[in-house]
Amino acid sequence: MDSADIVIVGTGHGGAQAAIALRQNGFAGSIIMIGRDSEPPYERPPLSKEYLAGDKPFERIYIRPPQFWADKDVTLRLRTSVVEVDAQAHELVLSDESRIRYGKLIWAAGGDPRRLPCPGADLPGVHSVRNRADVDRIMAELEGGARRAVVIGGGYIGLEAAAVLRKLGCEVTLLEALPRVLARVAGEELSRFYEQEHRRQGVDIRLEAAVERIEGDGKVGGVALADGEIIPADLVVVGIGIVPSIGPLIAGGAAGANGVDVDEFCRTSLDDVYAIGDCAAHANLFAEGAVIRLESVQNATDMANVAAKSICGDALPYKAVPWFWSNQYDLRLQTVGLSLDYDETVLRGDPEARKFSVVYLREGRVIALDCVNATRDYAQGRKLVEAGTRPEREALADPEISLKALV
Repeated sequence: MDSADIVIVGTGHGGAQAAIALRQNGFAGSIIMIGRDSEPPYERPPLSKEYLAGDKPFERIYIRPPQFWADKDVTLRLRTSVVEVDAQAHELVLSDESRIRYGKLIWAAGGDPRRLPCPGADLPGVHSVRNRADVDRIMAELEGGARRAVVIGGGYIGLEAAAVLRKLGCEVTLLEALPRVLARVAGEELSRFYEQEHRRQGVDIRLEAAVERIEGDGKVGGVALADGEIIPADLVVVGIGIVPSIGPLIAGGAAGANGVDVDEFCRTSLDDVYAIGDCAAHANLFAEGAVIRLESVQNATDMANVAAKSICGDALPYKAVPWFWSNQYDLRLQTVGLSLDYDETVLRGDPEARKFSVVYLREGRVIALDCVNATRDYAQGRKLVEAGTRPEREALADPEISLKALV
C-alpha cells in the first residue's frame, strides 16, 4: 500500500496551491496529489475565455510547468478518483481499487457540473465547461462546422461562453430561467448592462426561459422550451452551477450538506482532514458570518494557504476578502466583496461609457463593488470593503472623487 505524509485530493487551483504552499512553508514530508484530470494542474478560468477562443494555447495555462511537481517532490496520480475515505484508518480507496494511507488529507476536489434535469441532457453535443476535455469537445464540434449554439445559464460561465462563441462566428441563444442574468451574484444595474451588451453583440437572450427537453436523434438538434418553441442547435453549453464533490468524504463521516463543513483553519470534523476551495462550506467574515461556499480562484488559493500554514504549525484563520473577475468581449468585470443581502446600490460612472462601478451597501456600509473597466475603483474599493466604510452617497457616486479618499 502506498502512503504519504499528506495526500491532496484535487489538482485544480486549491490542490496545486496547497502543495506549493506546503513546500514554501518548509514542509519536507511526502506529498501525493490525486486528480481525475489527465493533465498536471492548470488554470480553469481561461477555459471559457482565452482557451476556448483560441487566444491562448493550453501550455500557457499550466499553473506551473509540468516538471515543477517532480522538482518539488510532489507525486501526481492523474486519471484517478477517490471512491472511499476511511477516516479511522487514515486510508483512501481509489478508483483503480488501490489504497493510499495518509498522515493528513487535504480535500480540494471542487465540484461536478450540475446536469440539466430534463430528457436529452446526455445527448452528444451537450457540453459543460469544467475541464480541458470539455472545451476540447466544444472546439472539435466548432471545427466540424457547428454554428448554432444554445447556452443554458446566464451566470458568468454561460455569459463568457456566449461571448466567445459569438467571437467565433456562432449564432448564439442564451437561456436564463430567472428574470435577469447574473441574478444570484449581482444587482439589477449590472444584469441589465450585460444583457444589453450581449444583445448588442448579437446574442439572443431569453429570460424566464424554462427548458423542457433537449431534442435530437443521436445528437443534439434543438432545445425545446416549456412554451413549445424549439430552438435549433448544433451544440448546447450548460452552465447552471456545480455540485460539490464531497460524496466519499461525507460517507466517511465528515459533517456537511451543501459542501463539507470546515472551521476557520479549513479543518473538517474528521481528524487530520482539511477541505478547501469550491467544496468547502465555511463561515465567511464578509457574509456576516453566514456559512457559504465560494467558487473562485481567490477562495481556493487563500484556503490552500491557510490549510498549509496550519499543517506547518503556523495556524492563521481564514479572513480573505472575496474577489472575482470575468472577461466578456472588451469588458473586464472585477468584483470585490460579497453583495449578499445588500439594501442599497450606488452607481458610479456611466454604463453607456462602458466604464462604471456598482457599489453595494448594507445599512450604509460598503460591502461589495462590481467594477466594469474600472480597475482603479476595484483596487481602492477593496479598502472600503475591508474597513466597512460608510461614505456619503454623493461622494461615492462621483467618479471624480477617488475612493481612496473615502476610506
